[in-house]
Parts: sequence; structure tokens; C-alpha cells
Amino acid sequence: MQPIFAVGDIHGQIDELHKVLDQIDADDAAGSTVVFCGDLVDRGPDSRAVIDTLMQGQADGKPWVVLIGNHDRYLLRYLEDAAFQDPQTSRPLYYTDPPIGGDKTLRSYGVDTQPSRWPEDVQADAREAVPQAHRDWLAALPRIHETDDQIFVHAGLRPGIALGDQVEDDLLWIREPFLSDRTDWGRLVVHGHTALDRPQLYSNRLNLDGGAGYGRPLVPALLFGDETFVLEGRGRSRL
Repeated sequence: MQPIFAVGDIHGQIDELHKVLDQIDADDAAGSTVVFCGDLVDRGPDSRAVIDTLMQGQADGKPWVVLIGNHDRYLLRYLEDAAFQDPQTSRPLYYTDPPIGGDKTLRSYGVDTQPSRWPEDVQADAREAVPQAHRDWLAALPRIHETDDQIFVHAGLRPGIALGDQVEDDLLWIREPFLSDRTDWGRLVVHGHTALDRPQLYSNRLNLDGGAGYGRPLVPALLFGDETFVLEGRGRSRL
């Protein structure tokens, strides 16, 4: 039984990411696998630095697993189609609309996103500015990660559907009926996507989206068998 760290939605908050990595490095279980549950980009000020940091960590051989989130996929689809609107959103939204926060991601790459500019021109600049290495890395990120004790995914799982039959839109976007369901998946489902004030443990799942995309702290978790801790301040707190 190996300890494993997990980190929720980062949303371009590079300072919070560095803080979390320092907390993990200071923990007794440092060196264990760290799973990042997606939504690396959008809303925060420096999505480019977040991607650079995670890519470099993996290149340096750190045991980091990074999942793709719905915002990460939205960036990729925007770069192919400036008018793309993901039908999974609650209402029609373009990638650069404030609720999505893609404009902040593009600015982190040096793209001028002033509303007075033609959307096609903004997208053309974005295609030049976002390195192909970043695009390839994002596109190759896994949608799910399994261990003996946990199932890691960005948004959740659709109840009544076998794990191997889950579809990508649900893995990246689902809220209900997953959030209110109490299905025992045989392992703890660790996810983000639905922002809370802080991580919350339920009978069958752990929601790690503490709202970093809205300016709240990024709080990592440490999972060890059936024990769950968060790292805050100077040490661990049991959930």
C-alpha cells in the first residue's frame, strides 16, 4: 500500500502550484506519485507557466500523473476552431468569454485579447503563440488513472455505466447525477471540476476542486489506503 498525493484544478494559478509542490516536498511521503486532476488552464494569470512546470517535472523523471480536464480540452479545440462552443457548457460560451477564462490563458502566451480585435485574428495569434509541444502534451494526457485504492478522473463517473464504458464527455464534464449518487465503485473516486470552498470527502468520492480558479487556495491531498489527509499550513489534516 503506497501513499499517493492528489491535486485538484489549478486553473493557471502558478503561485498556488509552487506552494503545493513545496508542501508535498516537505511531507514525509515526498517522492510518492502525484496525480493532478486536470483543468490546468484558464481563469488564473499564468496557465503557460503551469504547463511548463508540469511538463518539466515529468521530463525530470518526477512520478507525476497529469489528467486532462474540460478546460484543457477546450483550449485545444479553440486552437482548431475560433468559434468552437462546447455543447457540455450550461449555456453557449466561446473559449475567450469570461466564464470560461480562456482569454487569461491566451494572455499568458502573449496574445492580445482586447475585445476590439476580430476573434479570427486573436485565434490566429494564439495558434502562433501556443507551442506545438504544449498542444501535443495536452492532447496526450490520460482521461483516467487507476490504482488499487483509487480512481482518479477530472469530473466524475456516470452511475450505472461500467468503468471501461465511460465516455470522455462524462469524465471531463459530468456533475449530476454523479455528485448526488452514492454508488460504491469499489475504490475512492478522486475528482475535481465542481468548485467548493475546500476539498470535501464523501462516502464514495473525494472532490479536490477547492476553487483555485476563483482565487481560493489550492489544497493537495495525501491518500494512504482508506485514510485521507489534506496538506495545509505546516502539516497534514485528516478529512
